[in-house]
Amino acid sequence: MIQITQLSLKCMKLIWILLFITISAFIKAQELKLLDYSDTLIKKRRNTILISESIGTISSLILLNEIWYKNHSTGKFHFFNDGEEWMQVDKVGHAMASYYVGIAGIEALKWSGAKKNKASFWGGSLGLIYLTGVEILDGYSDKWGFSGYDMLANTSGTALAISQDLIWNEQRIKLKFSTHQTKYAAYRPNMLGSTFSERILKDYNGQTYWLSLNIKDFLKEESHFPSWLNVAIGYGAEEMVTGNINADWCMTNHICADFTRYRQFYLSFDADLSKIEYKRKFFKLLFGSFGFLKFPAPTLEFSQNGIKGHLFYY
Repeated sequence: MIQITQLSLKCMKLIWILLFITISAFIKAQELKLLDYSDTLIKKRRNTILISESIGTISSLILLNEIWYKNHSTGKFHFFNDGEEWMQVDKVGHAMASYYVGIAGIEALKWSGAKKNKASFWGGSLGLIYLTGVEILDGYSDKWGFSGYDMLANTSGTALAISQDLIWNEQRIKLKFSTHQTKYAAYRPNMLGSTFSERILKDYNGQTYWLSLNIKDFLKEESHFPSWLNVAIGYGAEEMVTGNINADWCMTNHICADFTRYRQFYLSFDADLSKIEYKRKFFKLLFGSFGFLKFPAPTLEFSQNGIKGHLFYY
């Protein structure tokens, strides 16, 4: 059972990575007009999108329940207060997932020719709808529960996607992700990862989430400022081997006393490689497919330990 559960979790993480790449590629394909937009509603396209999204949402939730939640079901719905866990790094991850699924929903409805406001609201809510389903499954799990903080994070990601599409008809401020290996995973490999790939996905100490703002989008059209150059504000935390300092694991493992968890804030540059002009659209599509990843760049880190400079932070 343990081996099956661990394999299921790995599969879920892999699915999320592939989903992000697929969604980013779809969004970039739309921006490059590789998929033909319609100025008027094409009901066949709209119905295809709605049916596909419904089938995909329902079937994936059923699959998640079968391979993961079914093994931890209590049969009774309950709430779970995890607002203080992992110093909210995981919550920003929720917001990012909701954000990108929402953008994909917006672009899909625009492709069908749906009116702008409907595409923004209904398409942008796709991530929130899907993650609410996941949260309900959490509510029946003995390992978790329905988290109001998760829902707040999911709603924030959805709001970021919808509001920018309504105001600017584009995403000028994007949520992005970067990660690096840390020493803390070695203390709890089952929780934080025992391999390189597992640590990328499970070690919150190495994860940083960014708000990446395209500077030229806020300047006049005639500005010669580089269109690919962004400024990014990041958030992370470190010295975390458990969700919170009162975790049961810390009661029996005194190593927790050696760590003092703290928040980190970052100021950096970022590059939107899809904004660079390439001779072939393929390369623009390729680089745009990984648009959710923060580009390594010189960075300033602000924390309780003072200000620290990084030549290239990721």
